[in-house]
Amino acid sequence: MAATKTQDFSAIMKDMLGAFPVDTKAMEDAFKNQTTLAEKMSGVALEAANKSAELSSKWTQATIDKMADLSKAKEDPADYAKSMTDFASATAESAAENMAAFAEIAKKVQTETLELMMAAGKDLSEEVSAAAKKATTEVTAAAKKAAAK
Repeated sequence: MAATKTQDFSAIMKDMLGAFPVDTKAMEDAFKNQTTLAEKMSGVALEAANKSAELSSKWTQATIDKMADLSKAKEDPADYAKSMTDFASATAESAAENMAAFAEIAKKVQTETLELMMAAGKDLSEEVSAAAKKATTEVTAAAKKAAAK
């Protein structure tokens, strides 16, 4: 009986994987693009949070100032009713103005987020297309090289 030689599959796999080059630059670029997008998205969110906090603070301060006027002693009992009516009216007007300002902040966040996502989608599409073209060229070259052996 003759001993048969077993095929070395690890060598075959190593040769096969070596024939297909890996482009680490594409991975690095994808990572950089992702972190840049995350940075921009965080910037949009932080700016909105800052503006919202600033608006809330101003609104609170204005309300406290109006309450200070409301809490002052009056000579005529009718002045208390007028003071309360003035406070309610000013508070309602302030609420409408501030809610509109909050809506503007939200609208700006929505617009900027949409713009960032569209730009990222366009960049990603271009990168994928370029990577696919490059990979096709490299695989074709590797296949030809392997076939020539």
